[in-house]
Amino acid sequence: MGSAPDQLSPPHPSFHDRASGTTGRPKGVVYSHRGAYLNALGELLHSRHDSESVYLWTLPMFHCNGWCTAWAVTAIGGTHVCLPEVRPDAIWSAIDEHQVTHLNAAPTVLTMALNAPEAHVLERPIRVTMAGAAPSPTLIAQLEEGGFTFVHVYGLTEVYGPYAVCEFRLEWSALSPAERARLQARQGVGMVQTDELRVVDDEMRDVPRDGQTLGEIVMRGNNVMLGYYNDDEATAEAFRGGWFHSGDLGVRHPDGYVELRDRAKDIIISGGENISTIEIEQALMSHPAVLETAVVAVPHDHWGETPKAFVVLKDGAVADAESLIMHVRSRIAAYKAPRYIELVGALPKTSTGKIQKFALRSLAHEDTVPSDA
Repeated sequence: MGSAPDQLSPPHPSFHDRASGTTGRPKGVVYSHRGAYLNALGELLHSRHDSESVYLWTLPMFHCNGWCTAWAVTAIGGTHVCLPEVRPDAIWSAIDEHQVTHLNAAPTVLTMALNAPEAHVLERPIRVTMAGAAPSPTLIAQLEEGGFTFVHVYGLTEVYGPYAVCEFRLEWSALSPAERARLQARQGVGMVQTDELRVVDDEMRDVPRDGQTLGEIVMRGNNVMLGYYNDDEATAEAFRGGWFHSGDLGVRHPDGYVELRDRAKDIIISGGENISTIEIEQALMSHPAVLETAVVAVPHDHWGETPKAFVVLKDGAVADAESLIMHVRSRIAAYKAPRYIELVGALPKTSTGKIQKFALRSLAHEDTVPSDA
């Protein structure tokens, strides 16, 4: 792709999208036509679209222009199937009626669909391109069991939607479903139309490929925004060091694949130890009673911070906080387990299906977590 265009002073900003606001402060993201058409071509390749594609819109078109899929499917001569609203019954009805071959969705939407009364094993495979949050290995296994094939991609509004893909490797086919799902839950490598995906320390040095050393994910090239609309200060901060700083923390594995561990603002520092909310969430999602969960930091007068989990149970399922905490402790180190769990009816989400952790943090009060917990 060559070097990045002039990120700070775009000569011809063509249109802009809005970051979807998981932090509560959406920003205007300026795109170029070049970046948009390159990302559309990448979608065609990695999601394996052709003129026979029947694409179901479970992803909002307004968000990164549907990850540039609105243009991609049109360009290849595929068929668009649109829904007035994303409901599980409408999704399954459209799948059965229109011979759907592809759909894109956030993990929360897929979880909702797979646990709906209308859910059934597919007679023919549907390719799902999934992004918006780190998927749990549990969800990936559910998709495989239901007859779906899937592509796991990673990105942000600032990079036109997807930027990286967890490209499936042939040798993974011989692994157990659980191990294969664990590998496929990683965010992967840069898509064909992008520049390198890096994980760097505070000095912009690449972290070791050991799957353990934490760093920030940074990107650059044609598939990175031109800047934030009318916000030079935020643009300069985002592109410090010549790379776009995602705000996502991750590790790089020996095979070169990147794995997201947390948003920088979401990482929990408890007694000097970094705790990944994603790791806790994935452990909770492996419990058969759990439908959805989100973990945030709450104050603790001894450890500074401690994890609190908000959990939505599946319809008809029964579980209490104590049993869920013990389940997490059986999966990951005990000190990482949430010290408090609140069962809720639903989680606050954006219109694109992302969980709004800032809203949950406002609900998590200090007096919910005793200092001796």
